[in-house]
Amino acid sequence: MNKLNFLSPDKNNLYAYLYSGIGLFSLSILIVFLNSFFSLDLTSFLPGTISYFLPLIIGFIGLHLIRIEYSGIKFLDIINKNINTNKFNALLSLLIIFAVIKSLPPLLSWFIIDANFAGDSKDACSGSGACWAYIKTWFNRFMYGMYPNAEQWRINLSFIALAFLGGVGFFATEKFKKYLTLYYVVVYPIIAFLFIFFFISGGPIFFDFSYGIIAAVISIIIGFFIPSKFKMYYFLIIPITIYILLKYVFFYEELIELGKIQAFEWVETGAWGGLSLTFIVSFFCLIFCFPVGLFLSLGRRSDLPIIKYISIGFIEFWRGVPLITVLFMSSVMFPMFLPEDMFIDKLVRVIIAISLFEAAYVAEVIRGGLQALPRGQYDAAKSLGMGYWKMQIFVILPQALKLVIPGIANTFLALVKDTPLIFVVGLSEVVGMLQMAKTNPKWLGYAMEGYIFASILFWAICYAMSKYSQYLELKYKTER
Repeated sequence: MNKLNFLSPDKNNLYAYLYSGIGLFSLSILIVFLNSFFSLDLTSFLPGTISYFLPLIIGFIGLHLIRIEYSGIKFLDIINKNINTNKFNALLSLLIIFAVIKSLPPLLSWFIIDANFAGDSKDACSGSGACWAYIKTWFNRFMYGMYPNAEQWRINLSFIALAFLGGVGFFATEKFKKYLTLYYVVVYPIIAFLFIFFFISGGPIFFDFSYGIIAAVISIIIGFFIPSKFKMYYFLIIPITIYILLKYVFFYEELIELGKIQAFEWVETGAWGGLSLTFIVSFFCLIFCFPVGLFLSLGRRSDLPIIKYISIGFIEFWRGVPLITVLFMSSVMFPMFLPEDMFIDKLVRVIIAISLFEAAYVAEVIRGGLQALPRGQYDAAKSLGMGYWKMQIFVILPQALKLVIPGIANTFLALVKDTPLIFVVGLSEVVGMLQMAKTNPKWLGYAMEGYIFASILFWAICYAMSKYSQYLELKYKTER
């Protein structure tokens, strides 16, 4: 064994430094842990200032001793790479670890140990802990808003149907999947929105929009037998054509008669709310804003001056206006420009407004991906005899979208977190229901539990979307 130099640890005495460093680091953690959880101060015999800072000093020395680059020990290299790269990071990491340990006892006490989980009024909540009975009592409203309890199965079934309609691509062959793009861009958003809206509201779903579902199914089945060179145009035109024929030609008279019958109890969109409304607004704004933003990004890079400047004007207009102003205009001002006999539901107006607003941001993200592609990709596609749209669909856009998956995911996450702003039009999603619940005379003083519950929900949604975006990045990752 070579002579130990504690000022400059090296690999020559690796295990001596390793055991010493881990021992000192573990000792510092143990001192803070015992003090926080059991009020046992192992350094109480020392003067106050020294006793307070001793764990930090011991832990800092321990991290210093194990700061050995390229040690060959996997876990040691991971520690040095993430929390122990230099003296400042080591000190910062220790402070964070100590702060977490110090905060755990009161948090556990408030969240679990002293918390109240049973009861249907605030009288059941006593002590200093959280009142989770408040969340339990209001849980149904946080999920569904003021939607009638007996009809909530319609919301659940709607989401199941939505997932089924969206899952078509998972069951298609690889050869057929690329032709489903137009289905997801054109057909699926319309069918999904109309089905969800009229099923939940109680409109004549079977008489109005079952034709859309039938048209989509027929188109997909027939599409297997259409030659490849015609499939793109087929999926763009035929589903809408079949829908129009079914609704307005073949069964028009029957529809008029049957449409007088309400399939379910009518529920105003003002009664929709909670997390289900958050999902509805977020989901449909996502599927509507993406194709609009895609075309705007292409328009902004177009060589045609009129299309280019219209796209630029649209993008900059919507990016320059706050979202709350957009929602206010859609709720108050927009109906004034409609004819007297024409009415658009406020939820539809909200979805349109948010979709146009977010489309401007999606367009800029996609434009960044388009600008990142080398010019050689365009020249290569043209050399193969591809036209503009064929080049964009099969060569340019797949590469551009792959580059900006993180940016698109970030825009979508921002959209989800912007949904609480719809309270300005009288719609109460999950945060709006929390505002209503905290002002209830029976539950005054328990707003903290509600906001923590909402933060957990939004964190779970955002985390899931983030992990999915990472999955897509790895799936479509290619070497450049």
